[in-house]
Amino acid sequence: MLNWDNPITPRTAPALAPVTPPAAAQQVTPTQREQAIVAHSTEEHGGQSGLEGIALGAGRVDVSEKRIINATADVNQIMPMKYTWAWEKYLAACNNHWMPTEVSMQADIAMWKSRDGLTPDERSMVLRNLGFFATAESLVANNIVLAIYRNITNPECRQYLLRQAFEEAIHTHTFQYIVDSLGLSEGEVFNMYREVPSITAKDAWALKYTKGLMDGQFDTSTLDGAQNFLRDLVAFYVVFEGMWFYTGFAQILSLGRRNKLTGIAEQYQYIMRDESIHLNFGIDVINTIRLENPELWTTAFQNEVLTMLKEACELEVAYARDTMPNGLLGLNVEMCTEYMHFITNRRCNQLGLPELYLGAGNPFPWMSEVIDLKKEKNFFETRVTEYQTGGALSWD
Repeated sequence: MLNWDNPITPRTAPALAPVTPPAAAQQVTPTQREQAIVAHSTEEHGGQSGLEGIALGAGRVDVSEKRIINATADVNQIMPMKYTWAWEKYLAACNNHWMPTEVSMQADIAMWKSRDGLTPDERSMVLRNLGFFATAESLVANNIVLAIYRNITNPECRQYLLRQAFEEAIHTHTFQYIVDSLGLSEGEVFNMYREVPSITAKDAWALKYTKGLMDGQFDTSTLDGAQNFLRDLVAFYVVFEGMWFYTGFAQILSLGRRNKLTGIAEQYQYIMRDESIHLNFGIDVINTIRLENPELWTTAFQNEVLTMLKEACELEVAYARDTMPNGLLGLNVEMCTEYMHFITNRRCNQLGLPELYLGAGNPFPWMSEVIDLKKEKNFFETRVTEYQTGGALSWD
């Protein structure tokens, strides 16, 4: 091994023999070479996910040929843009960038280690809350990368999906950061989706909708295929990110409102802001597919979606009962049940479906305020600064 005292002896590189190109290669004209590249590309990348090769002399993209699924336009060309809402959400997400390690956990660590910092019920709730979220974000990310991205044939939507996948990675990083900071058992928290029935039931319910989409033979060109894709979008965007995260958000943010685990609560605020855009993007994608493919949105299919939302609501109520059986922080199972009925109705409205729980109100009106983070604490100073946002966030 060299150190700073070793003399450096220059070495002479051996002479290289001149290289003579093969005769056949010398005779290939540029046109022939381009055709060979195109032929190789077409052979290697059969028409899947926009990798169908390059067609020489093809016409320029007509925006009318762009579609969310089954588009005929080149998926590699983002301009001209058709779905400006997808690009606006991409820009908003970029402007909302954050990292969990920017949030101090010192006060949370001290409170977690203190005997009197949290009640036993609060500790149990936090652990099961983390247990759900710790793997839920990974499941969502896997669905984006392995199922959704490859079947969406619009480049501006794909641009947002790339950003969303990165945000899911940040969220997974967040739960690793929390677990590591508090000195929790990694095996216990990250394996709860296999060991806690209420968490297992939710994850298993969602995964059945994405399993078939990961099959290399799946496509959206048939009625059944396209409807299966819509089911997956409903399961992960409307249910997973639009319903199942909100009980957990309410629990942790209730802690923060009482000056408990404020670092974790701050990170959940940022996650909730991200999820608001994820949800709205998913709703826009679903509704656009409906408009472009009205044959998919049959009465029978609408009733099936309503059944999915009802089942999901019941699973979330069971999770709320499991995580806070005695009530805590001004929350209880009855309030969370009404809250989930309220949230479910909102999702029905966004999909143009009739409400499932008539008259349900919002027992947590403060949640609507939390989601609109126009001002955020500067992580390195004590002053409050404007937090840049690329677009207004709404509860819907």
